[in-house]
Amino acid sequence: MTTPRRLLGLVALAGLPLAVLGVFFVLPVSGMVARGFVTDGDLDVGGVLEVLTRARTGRVLWFTVWSSAVATVLAVVLGLPAAYALHRLRWPGRRAVRAALLVPFVLPTVVVGVAFRQLLGESGPVVALTGGRVDLDGTAAGIVAGLVFFNVAVVIRGVGAAWEGLDARPGEAAAALGASPAQVFRTVTWPMLRPAVVSSASVVFLFCATAFGVVLTLGGLRYSSVETEIYLLTTELLDLQAAAALSVLQLVAVVALLVVAGRLRAVPDPTLARSTARPHRPRRSDVPQLVATALLLVLVAAPVATLVVGSLRVDGAWSLAYYRALGGGAELQALPVPVTGALVTSLRTAVDATWMALLLGGLIAVVLTRRSRSRSERRVRSVLDGLFMLPLGVSAVTLGFGFFITLDSPPLDLRESPVLVPLAQALVAMPLVVRTLVPVLAGVDDRQRQAAASLGAGPLRAMATADLPVVWRPLLAASGFAFAISLGEFGATSFLARPSDPTLPVLIFRLIGRPGELSYGTALAASVVLAATTAVVVLAVERLRVPSLGAF
Repeated sequence: MTTPRRLLGLVALAGLPLAVLGVFFVLPVSGMVARGFVTDGDLDVGGVLEVLTRARTGRVLWFTVWSSAVATVLAVVLGLPAAYALHRLRWPGRRAVRAALLVPFVLPTVVVGVAFRQLLGESGPVVALTGGRVDLDGTAAGIVAGLVFFNVAVVIRGVGAAWEGLDARPGEAAAALGASPAQVFRTVTWPMLRPAVVSSASVVFLFCATAFGVVLTLGGLRYSSVETEIYLLTTELLDLQAAAALSVLQLVAVVALLVVAGRLRAVPDPTLARSTARPHRPRRSDVPQLVATALLLVLVAAPVATLVVGSLRVDGAWSLAYYRALGGGAELQALPVPVTGALVTSLRTAVDATWMALLLGGLIAVVLTRRSRSRSERRVRSVLDGLFMLPLGVSAVTLGFGFFITLDSPPLDLRESPVLVPLAQALVAMPLVVRTLVPVLAGVDDRQRQAAASLGAGPLRAMATADLPVVWRPLLAASGFAFAISLGEFGATSFLARPSDPTLPVLIFRLIGRPGELSYGTALAASVVLAATTAVVVLAVERLRVPSLGAF
């Protein structure tokens, strides 16, 4: 039986996340929906239909769908061999390669866009190596390549974690009966691995469909996704009703994708029965997977290496001039702050966003993982679980747009408040924190907490005794990923950052839009600094060996 006191305690524990969610998520999203469907106090469904039936809207939707689908297929094709080589085989340097292939997922999207522009541009190595026959700058192929670069780590981590847990004995039995490696994969491995592959593919499609910085940087005026179209309608055309209508459409589509992905994750998966077999040394049949992994590493390293080289070349000679310009200069005086000042702002904002995401995500994880003692308590937790996962169903651009149009009048006139940007970034990072902590906390035996309580420990002391020894490593991992994501967040921040105090991703985007070699070179140098900072954080987290991406 559940006492009213226990239910009240559950609601009280969830009170702070619920309040934040209500004010900074439900209210902005509701205001966005109202802006799309209500005009001058009257319901205006016709206006929404007019937006959705525009020829440009159709082109934007079609480009979003097909580019995301192609990028998803390529990410799966490239990620599967790497997932096997990095999680089922044992070879020197495996951990370093696995960490290196994880870095692109948390690189700032603006940095990825700048790196691909440098790689594919008319002065880039692709044009030089092909004698000008291949020019992918500003093309749909270039955008798809950027999306694959950004999301292949999701497949490697999600499928690799499942592959690592497969029971090897059925495959070994099939091989002993004469089955070839291809037959073993087709008849034994694939049926067990398919749920993880389909789930990872659905998440990759979701990330590709809601990509912002990559498409905005590489697409220019020719290509636009739903995300970038919302941004352009708001900031350039001031057509808020059209932007709100597209935001509502995207919200519905993304929530539907999340439901599908959740159902796919709920499919009974044989990989849950973990194997005791350790990764084995490569055999001759494993050479193709190792070669494919090496090729993928080269493809991932090429844009980053090109970015670094570009930041060090000035007028055909090696120079640190672009890095010296980070502190400001006569030719960059039009910028509101030096690049170094924007980096300090980004670091400070990311620290604030990280502790906010940890506080909210930690409370949510505790609420969702405590054992329910009655049907009513289980229902309350189920409702809270659905509410707390809502931010995962809204893109950062839509969230930033909602903040922009709703939090602009008393008593919630917060558009000039310094807390707004880190709070928006915290809401973006919070689902990752929850997904990292929930599986760990759910695995803690509740009897340990009960034993501590029976010895006189209070709730906090019991939690520290039973949970902290298990959760501290995942908590550090969640902190690192939240910090990296906040540091490079561009979607919501592009709406909310104050012109006089931009974050580094926002300033990089402004720099690449300015004429002059110095502005572009400084953007390259700033991108390298931001990428290096993010990479250091991610590589430190990787040493904790917590598969956070697999939780998605």
